[in-house]
Amino acid sequence: MRFLSRRLVMPNDLNYANSLFGGRALEWIDEEAAIWAICQLETNCLVTKHIGEISFESPALQGDIVEFGLETKAVGRTSITVSCLVRNKATKKTICFADDIVFVKVDPETRQPASHGKTLEGLIAQTDDEVRKLNLNIENS
Repeated sequence: MRFLSRRLVMPNDLNYANSLFGGRALEWIDEEAAIWAICQLETNCLVTKHIGEISFESPALQGDIVEFGLETKAVGRTSITVSCLVRNKATKKTICFADDIVFVKVDPETRQPASHGKTLEGLIAQTDDEVRKLNLNIENS
């Protein structure tokens, strides 16, 4: 899982208990997972089809920095399935885990599913190549 994105929990992100509102966390997860899928498939013509199990483990408080870990689980002819782990940057404690987030490539004109031409093996090689070219030391867990 690669942790590439972070957000600061601000007052407008809080619920009545002064912790990160679950709906805001889900909004962030959908956005971060979509960005991951867009970069993987090299197209922004994607729609969220499904979000599977979501588990909230611990709260995030105002001022916490949360980071998003993403990985590709599966690739179909028109779809990509992603997992997203949200954790506290400082403590590494899991805040939330969303599994089986499915995005489908659609034709921009017809809005019907369209083939993206990618494979899981190809995406793994593509990501490894991008990391090598950028000479990044990406944290894995």
